[in-house]
Amino acid sequence: MPRIQLTTDVQAVPEAVFDASLDVGTHTESMGTSAERAVGGVTTGRMGAGDAVTWEARHFGLPWRMTVRISEYRRPDGFTDEQTRGPFRHWRHEHRFTAHPAEPSATVMHDVIDFTAPMGLVGKLVASLVLRPYLRRLIARRNAYLARTLGAVSSLRQVR
Repeated sequence: MPRIQLTTDVQAVPEAVFDASLDVGTHTESMGTSAERAVGGVTTGRMGAGDAVTWEARHFGLPWRMTVRISEYRRPDGFTDEQTRGPFRHWRHEHRFTAHPAEPSATVMHDVIDFTAPMGLVGKLVASLVLRPYLRRLIARRNAYLARTLGAVSSLRQVR
């Protein structure tokens, strides 16, 4: 199963980063390159425990639709969203927020994404060669946007 791990330093307290990460409007704005928009479930405002949203977007020139549910919610430490319907056989995205050890008004944001593509062996190959790098860039762009809206980006690190 492919895994993506990203770590982003954000110049804002964990509560602010947590709340912004669950805001549908902020997510939509951060995904402008793929024209992502909420079309079902919670379509405006901040999501909470157990909430679901259906996202519609264009990736690789194709329309995609994915419904995720907030399966774990621990404000301000983190939350997890999991696909309930969509293009992946499995999708789980864990978001964690910890106070920055050297800067009390900053947050270290950790993303851990586990996913499995459909189509067996062909899907594994596509996931490894195409989807994983594409999704890593997409989430890194989203995180950079989030950091910019909350304050200056201290650094953007990717962990393999």
